[in-house]
Amino acid sequence: MLPTTTTTRSSKRWAFDTDSAPSDYDFQDLTGEKAATVDENEEDASIRDALKRELLLLSSVTNRGEYCSKDEQNILVDLVAQLEALNPTASPARNCQGEWDLCLSSTQFFRSSPFFQSLRVAVNDKALINNGFDLHDRASTPSRVGRVRQTIDDNNLLTSSVDLQVGFPLLPLRVEGTVVTTATMKVVSDDLAELQIVKTQVRGSNIPFLNEYLEDPRLDMPMGDLYQRLNGKVPVVPMKTYYVDEGMRIARDIDDNFFVFTRA
Repeated sequence: MLPTTTTTRSSKRWAFDTDSAPSDYDFQDLTGEKAATVDENEEDASIRDALKRELLLLSSVTNRGEYCSKDEQNILVDLVAQLEALNPTASPARNCQGEWDLCLSSTQFFRSSPFFQSLRVAVNDKALINNGFDLHDRASTPSRVGRVRQTIDDNNLLTSSVDLQVGFPLLPLRVEGTVVTTATMKVVSDDLAELQIVKTQVRGSNIPFLNEYLEDPRLDMPMGDLYQRLNGKVPVVPMKTYYVDEGMRIARDIDDNFFVFTRA
């Protein structure tokens, strides 16, 4: 039974977020801590289905976790952990192909994008970047994050699409658009892939002249090249996957924030 605790908007990081994760990513730092398991017990299929139903119900009434109470956060954390322990797919990181919609996040929705995950790795200071993300979240309060999608093709190219509605105080105007980020994806173990950003672009504005302007390929931001020029390397972003089935995927970032996707 779902708790009836009063909730408030809380798009910031959930309270369980800790400072234990490494800031400077190294593959060896993430091995040995946790590994994907494969549940081969056919009788557990009904348990997985029940867990997914409860997770999807709670995510829908809390707007993908944005309006969670503390009790609801704890329930969702437990549901995710139970699903990861009952993962039915061998080598989940190698079986993520398809189109996916974000249905639950334990942190700001925009942090599922390789654009922001690359910033997290590049800055190499977890406290500083978290403060920066929180400031960005507060500054964009009049805005709304709509659909968040990820597409992973057979060539291991990940495309992230984030639909945004940007509002302006005291003005009856909203600018809509989709921020599209492309990254290469290299699977390095059964549960770990490494992402490297290629480019970011804005598409689909509701303002005709702005849309025509943004569609110009010359305005695409070649983020990979920019990182290469400024830092001499493109940040390597770890993406951990401990659960995937025919309809759901659970990914975790370098700080162990989780993002639950359902197949589109």
